[in-house]
Amino acid sequence: MATVLAFDVYGTLIDTHGVVTELEERLDASGKAALAAEFSRRWRDKQLEYSFRRGLMGAYVAFSQCTREALEFTDRALQTHLADVDKDHLMATYARLPAFPEAATALARFSAAGVRCVAFSNGTGEAVTGLLEQAGLLEHFETVISVDEVKRFKPDPAVYAHLRNRLEVTPGDTWLISSNPFDVIGARHAGLHAAWVRRSLDAPFDPWGIEPDMTVADLDGLAERLG
Repeated sequence: MATVLAFDVYGTLIDTHGVVTELEERLDASGKAALAAEFSRRWRDKQLEYSFRRGLMGAYVAFSQCTREALEFTDRALQTHLADVDKDHLMATYARLPAFPEAATALARFSAAGVRCVAFSNGTGEAVTGLLEQAGLLEHFETVISVDEVKRFKPDPAVYAHLRNRLEVTPGDTWLISSNPFDVIGARHAGLHAAWVRRSLDAPFDPWGIEPDMTVADLDGLAERLG
């Protein structure tokens, strides 16, 4: 049994593509509602790219700034010409994204089994706490641990060391749970165990020779294996 499960938030517990409906409404005025799903995908990809680039540059900013800058870029790239008020609404939607359907019940199973669970995110502590609270998930976590506390982004080894230091656990007793291969590889590289939540059957894992300890289709599958 793992001593602690550290759950990534965006894309693992919370559906980052839950913004598509709002995008459809905002893009409808320009007749580009059909681009909503593509916009969401590019926005998410660019958000992560910006965090990686800032990490390499040593130019840390809050994850929300990466998100806003990625939104601005995607608007330009797809020539959707969103008004500032639309961008503000979309950023507000990002703060109330929905949880994946099985997240609450799976986390409840871990709580009932006495497993220590923490949220571990690139987002700031305030942002992640608010997001999990509105999604009905916050009660299942012992605490929220943010990379903002060390001003680095995943997959910098420093953030995984910070996770262990905060929890006072050894690498072998710590599991990172994430749908993001870069996060899984980062955790494994830092000596942690890691489970990959492969939410799409089409999703490939990076061929780096660093594999997850476990692969599951969703959090219910994780609860079956580790709960």
